[in-house]
Amino acid sequence: MEYEKELGVLKNNLEKAKTLKYKAEARLEQLKKQEEILIKELEELKVSPENLEDEINKLTEEIDILFKKSNNLLPKDILEKK
Repeated sequence: MEYEKELGVLKNNLEKAKTLKYKAEARLEQLKKQEEILIKELEELKVSPENLEDEINKLTEEIDILFKKSNNLLPKDILEKK
């Protein structure tokens, strides 16, 4: 009798594992599609995934420079004290 109970538990756990596997496979497929979309967007921007971090750093530097230039164009008595 104890074997039947153990077999039932084992079947139940197997079904749970199958369900988790299917969910993981579906999520993986979603992530692959998202990756494809992001890679296409990067290609449109003429940025390769390998150079993404460098491009982000370059753009951040450009933003910083533009902020500095903008602040230098403002009259000094208008600038807020930080």
